[in-house]
Amino acid sequence: MPFITPGPKGLNIPRKLLSLWKRLALTTNQADPVCCAPAWNLTYHRVACPESRLFYVASGSSLAIFREDLVGAPGIPCLYPVESGWMFASSLMGEDAPELLLDSLPSLIREYGRLPVFVLGGTQRHRPETRDLYAKLNGFYAFFVNSRSIQCSASLEGGPEGWASRRSANHRAKLRKAAKKASRRGMTFERARPSDDREAAAVFARIIAVERKSWKGINSRGILQSPSIEFYDELLRRLAREKAAYVIFARMDDRDIGFIFGGAAGKIYRGQQFSYDNELGDLSVGNLMQLEKVRWLSELGFERYDMGPITGSRMEYKNHWTENRHPIEAWTLRRRF
Repeated sequence: MPFITPGPKGLNIPRKLLSLWKRLALTTNQADPVCCAPAWNLTYHRVACPESRLFYVASGSSLAIFREDLVGAPGIPCLYPVESGWMFASSLMGEDAPELLLDSLPSLIREYGRLPVFVLGGTQRHRPETRDLYAKLNGFYAFFVNSRSIQCSASLEGGPEGWASRRSANHRAKLRKAAKKASRRGMTFERARPSDDREAAAVFARIIAVERKSWKGINSRGILQSPSIEFYDELLRRLAREKAAYVIFARMDDRDIGFIFGGAAGKIYRGQQFSYDNELGDLSVGNLMQLEKVRWLSELGFERYDMGPITGSRMEYKNHWTENRHPIEAWTLRRRF
């Protein structure tokens, strides 16, 4: 039975599975590829549910992977996405994933004595695999939509100039004005790519120091609170080990006044968090760090800048930075018998 059981040092993921997982996250046209990759998912597992098993079935071109949850409703086994906090990640990648899941049902019945409940995240309704999943499992399961969200991204085709050409004239003018003001005040940018745990820890300490002075830190929000602080600390470490962490600090008067960080999978970058000193809001620190990130990614040949969910009033600012929209849903599949 393809379960991975945590040991004293955590999950021992087979290398072939990790390699397949990474490859499919990038090559199966997911809405949020970086969050479908192992680093994001295994970070969530380590921080939120380190004792749970992972269930997977794989072929050379497809993967179905879930986290086991036996502590919910009494007697009802559930298989969740490995990352079930935000539901950004898809548990089914590749055109054969629905067939793999169907073929696994007899083994799961033997394991649990009944069909488990499945929860799916990152589901794209329009995809052929989604329709195939419904066709194959509709006889066994009833499908329910739990939530809907929209992920957003910007193309980096044409570099900073190409990216800017897809922004409004008003947005471009505001950025130019802000850049001149910040330059006069002496703002500079420092790029950091931690490559191991030690370097990641040093970078994260600087991030936390900035966060404490931000509006989020002052109001006891943001990444200073548990479990967010543990999650992003672990995520940065994992990304650093993969040489996939990209951090920018805004600096003035020899001190950090802002940070923006995220991670990459292939040539796709996914932003995670940014913040800045609350007393310097008049300098458009956040916007200028975003612009510096676009420049850096373009220099490195990145193709896409993902900014995560755009749903909700607090995320409306992303409309100025992105032009592509990727709807996703979270589904629950409950057995019919």
